[in-house]
Amino acid sequence: MVYLAQRLLHGAFVLLGVTAVVFGLTFLTGDPASVLVPLNTSQAEMDRFRHEMGLDRPAPIQYLDFLSRAVRGDFGDSFRHHSPAMPLVLERLPATLRLSAVALAFALIISIPLGTLAALHHNGRLDALSRLAALLGQSIPSFWLAIVLILAFSVYLRWLPSSGAEGWQSLLLPGLTVGAASASTLARLLRSSLLDVLTHDYIRTAFAKGLSRRSMLLRHALQNAALPFLSFLALQVVFVLSNAVVVESIFAYPGMGRLAVEAIATRDVPVIQAFVTVAATWVVVINIGVDLLYARLDPRIRLGR
Repeated sequence: MVYLAQRLLHGAFVLLGVTAVVFGLTFLTGDPASVLVPLNTSQAEMDRFRHEMGLDRPAPIQYLDFLSRAVRGDFGDSFRHHSPAMPLVLERLPATLRLSAVALAFALIISIPLGTLAALHHNGRLDALSRLAALLGQSIPSFWLAIVLILAFSVYLRWLPSSGAEGWQSLLLPGLTVGAASASTLARLLRSSLLDVLTHDYIRTAFAKGLSRRSMLLRHALQNAALPFLSFLALQVVFVLSNAVVVESIFAYPGMGRLAVEAIATRDVPVIQAFVTVAATWVVVINIGVDLLYARLDPRIRLGR
């Protein structure tokens, strides 16, 4: 419990730092009012608009006001949609969570067999093929892969929809696009971890006692190789979220990543701040969960030490 409290306190400081950074960065691109009002707007109308939106106050005052409201979940009204920013982001959150879950499922389904086979057939043909596949997966840009998948499965074969979020079929192409790079990275990491674990004395002892290859792999090797794998999997959650911003725009998927792109294009400051805060909270929660899972997988790890 002490360790959990320390991690929660650390996460709160992280979120505080994130809000300060994003508040400062959103104003470095210029005055949001210049984008939101028509080009022929007079200076008087511009000043009135900035006053109504609170953009004419000093930046420190704006940040303190923003922080006092943010702790209550109030990030102000969207400049573009003229409605509260946080509900707009939370409304899109379930769609992004579904996409991320499908992407991580694809990553695990591909990476675990690929990395395991590569380690068990070290320096063999399967190892070479798996390393080539992992290299290609890391090298191909997500936007290019998305276009290729749309052309192949939506335009030519007409098997899957190319956009929208109508049914589970709409999740397959964007999920595969987001998960491909993560699968490649995780497969290479699992291969390296398994190769290291398979050289340990307890693995040779298990073989000497007559333990089958399958039992040795499932009960000993994979469990110990999972620690660095899970650590990097937490980082992949961050990568999946950042990659989803691009992929959601290409597939016209109604997630919060696409909403963030639209908000950045129009300098919709409240929506940008709400999106970054939600994303940062997501990352902090995932990292705390992985830290707690470590103790479950390895009894030698003691929480709070």
